[in-house]
Amino acid sequence: MAHLANGLSPEKYELHLGLITDSDPDRFELPSWVTIHCLAAARVRSSILRLLSLIWRLHPRLILSGMFHLNFLILLLRPFLPRGTSVLIRQNGTVSSALAFGDTPTYTWMLYKLLYRHADRIICQASSMAHDLARTLSIPEQQITVAPNPLDIDAVRAVANRVDASKPTKGPHLLAIGRLSPVKGYDLLLDALAIVRSSYPDAHLSIIGSGSQEAFLKTMCACLGLASAVRFLGEVSQPANYFADASLFVLSSRHEGMPNALLEAAAAGLPLVATPASGGVIDLLQNQEGAWVAREVSSAALAESLLAALRVLEPKKKFAHRFIEPFRIENSIHAYEELIDATLAHA
Repeated sequence: MAHLANGLSPEKYELHLGLITDSDPDRFELPSWVTIHCLAAARVRSSILRLLSLIWRLHPRLILSGMFHLNFLILLLRPFLPRGTSVLIRQNGTVSSALAFGDTPTYTWMLYKLLYRHADRIICQASSMAHDLARTLSIPEQQITVAPNPLDIDAVRAVANRVDASKPTKGPHLLAIGRLSPVKGYDLLLDALAIVRSSYPDAHLSIIGSGSQEAFLKTMCACLGLASAVRFLGEVSQPANYFADASLFVLSSRHEGMPNALLEAAAAGLPLVATPASGGVIDLLQNQEGAWVAREVSSAALAESLLAALRVLEPKKKFAHRFIEPFRIENSIHAYEELIDATLAHA
């Protein structure tokens, strides 16, 4: 959303960014023409009155929402919005996989089914995600638009390239990025790392992110004898600072949409090893040089792919990964502006 706010034309649009649970407008480097509204709600569902008050004060022509539970709230509130307000929602995960995983309440499927059809358009990041959403929720495909995540490829490369890699040390060095939650599959990754270390005893892993599973994962490291092999780095402002020292990037998720961490690692030229976490990830990486997709979502399959990559990779090997070019920020911004303009034209 910050990339979109930075990139959308201030000549065409008056831009406002609403932060539902945040109270710090300085967290994001945004241009002066973007007005930030911090609602500072404890949770999304407790923001109803503040959100409605903001919307009625601004009378926006269009609202763009990007998290499924916030999407639900906006669509539930649609009858109470100012007349003529268009609503675009961005679906950031593969619906069928998210529902099958079981980490969402049982009523989530019903909310998807009842509410998503009331959006003017639904945005997915890959064609496979769009087809899945249409099939799972019985939504007409013409109501769904595929638009890539905006990725500032040049900025990622600039950060990654200005950081000098450490002097060669024993490795390999694995890097993973994402919140510490069950869906991200870090338990699978730790089990896989234990297998990898039987062939590469100096292999170690850095994890960028925080979350509810941190204590569990640290205990798991101790039980697997990995306490000295895994670094938990917490939240960092510039994950690209860690790309130069990484031998490869690992995506261990049980299900995903099109994760920006994977795209940024690709922009930096890192070798990529991933679980088949979504059709979008598979379509992006399958049969690409410098990318390995595990045969299934399991620790054994992830270990197989990690070992297959490590056996052929040269130290500090980088790849062009031209498949990320459609995600270049100017391409994505153009796609979003076309969608916004088309939606407003039919409002």
